[in-house]
Amino acid sequence: MKLQQLRFLVAIAKHGLNISEAAEHLHTSQPGVSKQLKLLEEELGLELFTRSGKHLSRITPAGQQIIARAEVILNEVANIKRLAQEFRNERQGRLDIATTHTQARYTLPEAVKLFREEYPEVELHFHQGTPRLISEMAVSGDVDFAVATEALALYRDLVMMPAYRWNRCVVVPPGHPLTRLERLTLEALAEQPIVTYVEGLTGRGQMDRAFEAAGLKPNLVFTATDADVIKTYVRLGLGVGVIARMAYVEALDADLVKIDAGHLFEPSVTKIAFRRGTYLRRYMYRFMELFAPHLTRERVDAAARCRSQQEVDALFADVVLPER
Repeated sequence: MKLQQLRFLVAIAKHGLNISEAAEHLHTSQPGVSKQLKLLEEELGLELFTRSGKHLSRITPAGQQIIARAEVILNEVANIKRLAQEFRNERQGRLDIATTHTQARYTLPEAVKLFREEYPEVELHFHQGTPRLISEMAVSGDVDFAVATEALALYRDLVMMPAYRWNRCVVVPPGHPLTRLERLTLEALAEQPIVTYVEGLTGRGQMDRAFEAAGLKPNLVFTATDADVIKTYVRLGLGVGVIARMAYVEALDADLVKIDAGHLFEPSVTKIAFRRGTYLRRYMYRFMELFAPHLTRERVDAAARCRSQQEVDALFADVVLPER
């Protein structure tokens, strides 16, 4: 049994049993992957996948358990490599972060700037996507950290730590009727055509629950994955925008009026997560602390030792999170 065969096996499972996609991801050939899979099954004396003609149709029960163990082995191999790199040169390496557009555009730049000043020899790579996608990337070990508000809690293999709290604002053109209200209400907002985030992104669930609890149905006319697109369509007169408060930048958005909506919705918490059992290099600890100062090495190590996410949440229960 070879590590290469385990990599191929896990890649096939991750790419929906599509051997061609798995081979492309691994920068190798489809026949090479098929051959190694066949050799592995022959060595184990088991079928890891059922087949429909030349195509894989599903993972067998034995295959599911073996793939799970292969993922653990590959994660430990990655940890060994990180450990060796730390001893060779603690200031060199690579940091991969999966995050959403909102985080990459509005909250991470300051931490990235400070990090680059301290660790200029560390390669920094961002991978943008939906919260579900970036969570899966962290679970699979494709990235070191995931930074998001939604979806992380769906994955038990992640250690999720709170970074900061935030709420929302409404953006409208100057002279809009909402600007004449003494205090914005959900009822007044529900009467307007609303432009906001797609479901499952940037705290959208909190907004939906607020309207539902009030017995109101919002008039959603347009949804998008990032605040810049939302603001563009507000400028075009499509509706009023409901965005993360941090996504309104006065220097860039002076042609729009910001109306605070923090009293209408429960605050959301953005978290930073890493795969349970990951070996964290010194610069990884430093990045987390630059992004969220309360995430000291001691706290992160304590979170990593927790046996469940409930224990992690309890660890941070008394921490006053910064507001953004």
